[in-house]
Amino acid sequence: MTNDLKNDAKRPGHGGRISRRRKKEAVLRLLRGEDLEMVSRELGVTAATLSGWQDAFLSRGEASLATRQTDGETLESDRLKAKLGGFMIECELLREKIAALEAGRPLARRRPRP
Repeated sequence: MTNDLKNDAKRPGHGGRISRRRKKEAVLRLLRGEDLEMVSRELGVTAATLSGWQDAFLSRGEASLATRQTDGETLESDRLKAKLGGFMIECELLREKIAALEAGRPLARRRPRP
């Protein structure tokens, strides 16, 4: 394999990876009016791939304008906060039980049976 072929294999679109920054720059070029075919040829990717990057970029940009984000990270964060709150309540109840036992008090008053 010649050096030119080795270099082509490492170039974006030819077996190499394209960084997030370069994808963003390509999408911005399209948004500024540059020709899709020209940009895709320059990067060595298909026009469909480049259009996909643009669609993803625009859809995420639109989602970021929502008043409340509901992406996976936010949902996971909310779930973990709720779980932590439950553990904190449980911990406080256990502390109260320990204090009652150490003081020799009953854990709970029993209600008379009807």
